[in-house]
Amino acid sequence: MKIKYCFTILISLITVISLFSCKKSNPAPQLAVTTLSVTFTGDGGTQDLSISANADWNITNPAYSWLQLNTTTGKSGSTVIHLTTLSENSTGASRSAVLYIECSNGQARRLMVSQAPNLYPGYNTSPKAPDMTGMSSNAVQLAAKMRMGMGINFGNTMESYPDEGVWVSSKITESYVKYVKSLGFNSVRIPCSWVWAHLSDKSKATIDPAWLARVKQVVGWCVANDMYVVLNAHGDNGWLERNVNAIKKDSTNAMEKAIWEQIATTMRDFDEHVMFAGTNEPSVDNAEQMAILNGYHETFINAVRSTGGRNSNRVLVVQGPSTDCIKTSQLMTTLPHDPVPNRLMLEVHFYGPWHFNMVKDGDNGPGTKASYYWGKGNLSTIEPERNAPDGEEDELAAELGKMKKFVDNGIPVILGEYATFRRTPEYGAGNPKDTLMHNRSVDAWTTFVTKTMKANGYLPFWWEIGFGLDRSNNVVKDQRMLNALKAGYKP
Repeated sequence: MKIKYCFTILISLITVISLFSCKKSNPAPQLAVTTLSVTFTGDGGTQDLSISANADWNITNPAYSWLQLNTTTGKSGSTVIHLTTLSENSTGASRSAVLYIECSNGQARRLMVSQAPNLYPGYNTSPKAPDMTGMSSNAVQLAAKMRMGMGINFGNTMESYPDEGVWVSSKITESYVKYVKSLGFNSVRIPCSWVWAHLSDKSKATIDPAWLARVKQVVGWCVANDMYVVLNAHGDNGWLERNVNAIKKDSTNAMEKAIWEQIATTMRDFDEHVMFAGTNEPSVDNAEQMAILNGYHETFINAVRSTGGRNSNRVLVVQGPSTDCIKTSQLMTTLPHDPVPNRLMLEVHFYGPWHFNMVKDGDNGPGTKASYYWGKGNLSTIEPERNAPDGEEDELAAELGKMKKFVDNGIPVILGEYATFRRTPEYGAGNPKDTLMHNRSVDAWTTFVTKTMKANGYLPFWWEIGFGLDRSNNVVKDQRMLNALKAGYKP
């Protein structure tokens, strides 16, 4: 019995040892790839990924004329794969490749490689080595300098169609730039059209050289007067703003790249006084569109950076979804990637509440009614049906406050547009019966919103389109408005 019992124990021990040895010699199959999706721009280039496995592996289906791999086989361990696109994508559409990574241990992965199209010629024809001269300030430091004065827009002027200034019957002059500076404004935002009215060759997205020179002249006047400039690609008939979607993604990215290579090259020699803003008010309502918008932003960033010189370190401005405070707070969970750290600012706009700032009844949909009176102590007893039903001080402060988290995280926030206006028959926007309370409401809104922005650390840019300043004669048309604006800047 004892011999039989010992024999049984021996057999059990042998079995356990065999199982343990088998487990040691046959570990769980492993195959890991750093990414399963690689995207190239239309210009192409090289990108790396790493394959880690505990057995031999190989890549099948690599026979694409536009794509090259430095190796298609590997052994146990970690291997870096170089993927190179051999040419720019001038096919007019995205192209893609599917590569299968198969391991002898039974594991397999599928790798997607795609390349966006180049619909237009490359305009980065004279890149320069990076130049830090006059570019020492990062975004936070530059914002601090801009806060030393007030911000204003040259609105409805260089973005007007079909020619500069036709929407306001005046162009920007050097004397006007100096006049604006004398009023206390040290920062100017220049809304600008490029695609809508100023392409000399639409098929190639070529910007008219005369227009580039004209914009450069206006920017130069501002810089010569020690003013900071935010130069953007404005509404431009919505070629980007109304096309933040998967269908238009490729063509929009192609246009964004083409125009910003040209703009950035033309403006490259200006120092840190000049910032570029990729777009204006991109219509975005959900996370999918937000991802596409960040792609547009990265196309803009990469186009500017690629031209080199001072653009290698220039502070750039990207826009939140619909430049709306609430949407930006909810949807913009990450900023677009910039290879240069700490050189991005974020832009939103503010015209709340809509019923106080819309031009006329019905502008926000059938039955909507404009308010003429806003703010504590400013509501009318003469015309109570025109009092603001909501959106007064506390609500506006809460909405504007949603952007402070970006400032607190070292991302300066530009309020690129905000304004209200006095309603007079001259502007075709209603005729308040209680003039006293209406004027007080306009003044109160202007001061309150400006002061709230400043308290949160934002950079406000007043939307000026000729209601407050006479550009032809360089005089103030609405002194009350200017006084209310300045009051908002006071500590």
